[in-house]
Amino acid sequence: MVDRVHAWHPEVPAVREVYHASFEHAYPLHAHDVWTAMLVDEGAVAYGLDRSSHIAAPGAVTLLPPGVPHDGRSTVDGRIYRKRVVYFDPAWLPAEAVGRSVVHPTVRDPRATAAARRIHAALALPGDLLAAEHWTLALRGRILAHLGPSTVASRDTPLARRLRALIDDRFTESFTLSEIATAWGAHPSHLTRSFTRTYGIAPHQYVLSRRIDLARRLLVDGIRPSDAAAQAGFHDQAHLTRHFRRVLGTTPGAFGPSAGR
Repeated sequence: MVDRVHAWHPEVPAVREVYHASFEHAYPLHAHDVWTAMLVDEGAVAYGLDRSSHIAAPGAVTLLPPGVPHDGRSTVDGRIYRKRVVYFDPAWLPAEAVGRSVVHPTVRDPRATAAARRIHAALALPGDLLAAEHWTLALRGRILAHLGPSTVASRDTPLARRLRALIDDRFTESFTLSEIATAWGAHPSHLTRSFTRTYGIAPHQYVLSRRIDLARRLLVDGIRPSDAAAQAGFHDQAHLTRHFRRVLGTTPGAFGPSAGR
């Protein structure tokens, strides 16, 4: 049961969206196209990131890189957790930081945690967007220090990269893996195996993740659910609502501009 969901787009450079929630929803496997910095204020969240298990708990910043699949659930059945999330542009951190962040997603640096909290505090006060920008830069610096100079290359193959680029360009459209495989001279099963082995998420799950992210942003911008569904590539509003409930634990209406205020 959702207790509270509040999402909005602040006018802060590099920040895509801010999302506050309090619930016990279990997220299925999904991926974002942005960097995610999460604070857990109450409870704890168990999550898998690229086939490894982690715990997000108060006192640390959890960093989730773009394109890497993850899930999430309360560590205690029936207990809610409260979280505050900032979604940053893909270019907020260098691309080579993705591999390192997969291995070290928990940032226990107290200065990083303080900077993340100050971002949310500044966003709560009218006229403090410049302060919020300052703290996003401070958080970036602490995260880069946490990740260190060496990076771990993420698993990748040319075919999987090619399919992911196509999905990123066409995820709002209707297409089949069979037609792509035919055009590329490959078998659909090989495409699926290559993508899933490389990114840890099946192509159809990745498409759904991209569509949900886009629909959520459109809803926060004030687009009606029926229009957001169409623009994001869902068959209709009911299709959007069904997947919103499954993935986000709430309905599209919770993300309207006045929701949660």
